[in-house]
Amino acid sequence: MDSRRLLRTSATALAAAGLILSGCTGGSDAAAPAGPGSASARPAASPSPSPEALRKYYGQRLAWRDCGVEGFQCATLRAPLDYARPDGPEIKLAVSRVRASGPGQRIGSLLVNPGGPGGSAVDYLQGYAGIGYPEPVRARYDMVAVDPRGVGRSEPVDCLTGPEMDTYTQVDQTPDDPAEVDALAASFRRFAAGCEKRSGAVLPHVSTVETARDMDVLRAVLGDERLYYVGASYGTFLGATYAELFPGRVGRLVLDGAMDPSLSALDLNRDQTAGFETAFTAFAADCVTRPDCPLGTGSVAAAGKALRAFFRATDAAPVPTGEDRELGESLATTGVIAAMYDEGAWPQLREALTRAIGGEGSALLALADSYYEREPDGSYANLMFANAAVNCLDLPAAYQDPAAAERAVPSFDKASPVFGTGLAWAALNCTYWPAPATGRPHRITAEGAAPILVVGTTRDPATPYKWAESLADQLSSGTLLTYEGDGHTAYGRGSDCVDTAINTYLLEGTPPAEGKRCS
Repeated sequence: MDSRRLLRTSATALAAAGLILSGCTGGSDAAAPAGPGSASARPAASPSPSPEALRKYYGQRLAWRDCGVEGFQCATLRAPLDYARPDGPEIKLAVSRVRASGPGQRIGSLLVNPGGPGGSAVDYLQGYAGIGYPEPVRARYDMVAVDPRGVGRSEPVDCLTGPEMDTYTQVDQTPDDPAEVDALAASFRRFAAGCEKRSGAVLPHVSTVETARDMDVLRAVLGDERLYYVGASYGTFLGATYAELFPGRVGRLVLDGAMDPSLSALDLNRDQTAGFETAFTAFAADCVTRPDCPLGTGSVAAAGKALRAFFRATDAAPVPTGEDRELGESLATTGVIAAMYDEGAWPQLREALTRAIGGEGSALLALADSYYEREPDGSYANLMFANAAVNCLDLPAAYQDPAAAERAVPSFDKASPVFGTGLAWAALNCTYWPAPATGRPHRITAEGAAPILVVGTTRDPATPYKWAESLADQLSSGTLLTYEGDGHTAYGRGSDCVDTAINTYLLEGTPPAEGKRCS
């Protein structure tokens, strides 16, 4: 697995396991004042005046219809496939909303994004945010979501069939010899070739910059002068990119579980690997105090050794699951990592590991399937396809060849003795991508933007806390809110302190005092 595939909220990551639901939103009917930015595919400090060709997009009206989900409406937003060629082909983006419930004066439209890249914002809205966000927020905002280009219902990227994806997820990602290295590289080549064959026209145009431009079109079409937004995980990078492109249009932005845009792909993957080690250490510290801990009741270090031994055993002899797919090392590792997103999944992981170590791997396989969004019929959502497509455009590949990946293994193992080797090799995926990267690592300052709230969790597995510290420091108007706890992201996860601070900011525009910490 590519570690950057994991940049999504715990709600999204574990939805298929039934632990937390995910959902979708919507906005106002009003036609917007035109206000497009530069047609460049690269971030700019400030967008240039609107080309006439973009006015048809900024001036469009959405035709809202019943979604078939009670209380929600849906519509289709048009945007140029290539902002450098606004008179060229269009792309159609799925939008959903639920109206502000009142009482109180409506503030505007609150866009939400659950991360990924590749997570469906519409599903997140309809399954969670549109009904689960705090009532005072839902009372005064139309809750809105748009599936990013290439994601969900927005002309989704497609790469592999269900059986092909099954094979892909089972390839050994801790190669022990040149033949296994060649097999892993071949699997990444087949994945990339499948994406090019099935989605070649859209692949060069699913970058975060282009999606941020789409959000500005939607902001205008919804009738809002400024953007109100809650982005989780990868959604923080999307929000920060919007602020960089359109600083004068920033209203209230919550960036929860923040990414650091200044890091290279290699550094992002290695930092995230360390984040999963931190999360595993917290899990193990809890586990060894319990009589049912499958990793023993000794030390955290001993628990880590026990898990590594289990992974090695599944590499040599996969565990039966009661179906055609066996639980090899790659799927076993994915199942464990999926449960690192939310401490609420720890009991499920203890049970799944107990069963797998005992020779029955179906429960741990179910966790892996939830991560990959594999359906019971063997089909897959497009999360992993879109994830690779966006990541491989946003940053140059971590490695030029497998030899570079092999050289990086020791530094990944240092970051995580439990997960390091597999996640080092997983970062090879963009090496073979058919569309050249259009983004580069850089600091985002968003000079002139209104106050932006950055939220970081101290033991976040997927977006390490130091990323939130860095982004808040980079943003000229950034304020850091710290949650001292476990799990991925902080809003709506049980901390009244966090929720009150974010709600106050969304409703009143006042960020918490710099340095505020919650538990």
